[in-house]
Amino acid sequence: MIERKLKSVLIRSLTHFPVVGLVGSRQTGKTTLAKTLIQQEYPNAIYLDLETPTDLAKLDEPKPFFEANQDRLIILDEIHRRPELFPILRGIIDSYRRNGRLLVLGSASPALIKQTSESLAGRIIYHELPPFLLSELPESPVSQNPLWVRGGYPSSFFGETDPTSFEWREAFIRTILERDFPEFGFPTPAGQIHRFWQMLSHLHGQLWNSSKVAASLGIHYHTVNRYLYIFQDMFLLRILQPYYSNLKKRLVKSPKIYLRDSGLLHALLRIGDFNQLLGHPAIGSSWEGWVIEQILGNLPFLWDFYFYRTSAGGEIDLVLLPPGGKPPVAIEIKFTLSPSLSKGYKEAFSDLGCQKGFLIYPGRESFLLSREVTVLPVSNLQKVFSDHVE
Repeated sequence: MIERKLKSVLIRSLTHFPVVGLVGSRQTGKTTLAKTLIQQEYPNAIYLDLETPTDLAKLDEPKPFFEANQDRLIILDEIHRRPELFPILRGIIDSYRRNGRLLVLGSASPALIKQTSESLAGRIIYHELPPFLLSELPESPVSQNPLWVRGGYPSSFFGETDPTSFEWREAFIRTILERDFPEFGFPTPAGQIHRFWQMLSHLHGQLWNSSKVAASLGIHYHTVNRYLYIFQDMFLLRILQPYYSNLKKRLVKSPKIYLRDSGLLHALLRIGDFNQLLGHPAIGSSWEGWVIEQILGNLPFLWDFYFYRTSAGGEIDLVLLPPGGKPPVAIEIKFTLSPSLSKGYKEAFSDLGCQKGFLIYPGRESFLLSREVTVLPVSNLQKVFSDHVE
């Protein structure tokens, strides 16, 4: 059993909020984490799976059910299947205000977010459970490459062989296309969404150009943008926004896009194992996206993140903004065992007034590259934050 970093965060939130929402894409381990909480922290909790007719029937008359169990934690899995519950839950919570009443689990859904924001404002806090992070796995130099190649979905990462893992990811992609999109209210043909998803995999780590993508697919750019944000809402895509500052420079204003799970990226690109990845032209962008997810998965509270690029060639892969007006932290990501700083990075570092920077590479040792920039292995990412947290 992998100890998820989010467990302690959920326990803390349940002591401060009446409702805690645990969201994320399918198969990241939300149900497993909820049941772990029951076993270890909340033995009297009630778990209801709203995909099960028997559990669903218990909520045919929700008010008597919640009133009879008002002193117990109630966990509602697949909550997006019953969005009409949210207005009822608001009244129930307000009639007996107690923190830790509900833990609701759901796959990403625009309808879910909309319902809860309207009905449970001020009563709920959300947390996202991503696929496995390297920092959650037992410390081992052999963990890095399998997690990068297979991605962090538990069933993929723990596959007996690389082909078994690959087959699971292909089946997962089909499930998303054939079940989730229609279920969340988007009756778009699966074939069209699949072509769009494959195109995203080839654009991984690049600037987003909706008109160019729309022309390639033969659809309107408004439709392409709608697809893009659906993938973001389902936690399958990272849209990384550019960083703006009051500089007299021409800045790139288009966002960059990354598929959030490297395993799904590799499945769409037909990369089956580490040796195939080493020979693939997408290895650099794949490494960059995977490292970004590892960093953001460990991002402290109130930190923000962007990328930075000027038309003159100044560029930083990831700009981290600590709270309290502290200088930005400049992150460069390179797949090389002989890292060096580019001219564009140095210019951007100076532009933004950075005082500290890090270059993340696939090696195992940390060392100074300059007075301000430290080379770090991906297994030591916590140092990115530790020097800036008092």
